[in-house]
Amino acid sequence: MPGRHVSRVRALYKRVLQLHRVLPPDLKALGDQYVKDEFRRHKSVGSDEAQRFLQEWEVYATVLSQQANENRKNSTGKACFGTFLPEEKLNDFRDEQIGQLQELMQEATKPNRQFSISESTKPKF
Repeated sequence: MPGRHVSRVRALYKRVLQLHRVLPPDLKALGDQYVKDEFRRHKSVGSDEAQRFLQEWEVYATVLSQQANENRKNSTGKACFGTFLPEEKLNDFRDEQIGQLQELMQEATKPNRQFSISESTKPKF
């Protein structure tokens, strides 16, 4: 059983990072770091919490995959990612999780993001 669990975690981790490739560069960098931190943080949690953690990340991966497919079909070129978080779900969060969510929202909506990633790979002279 533990071997199957580890395999499932690794596959999900890899899938999420691959899905992040469709995000704009600054959101990809932010998302990748968040995923790495969260998976590391949950490495030694109990069985019940691990199951819920994996279920939530599987839902995230499914939604992100669907949004990526919809954005590919969208001819306007304006990519749209994200989803509404209902109040009922927020009520289930611990204070620590609310704080993390607040920090993530602030970082994702900063006008001058800390990640300065250029689209161009050509050196400027």
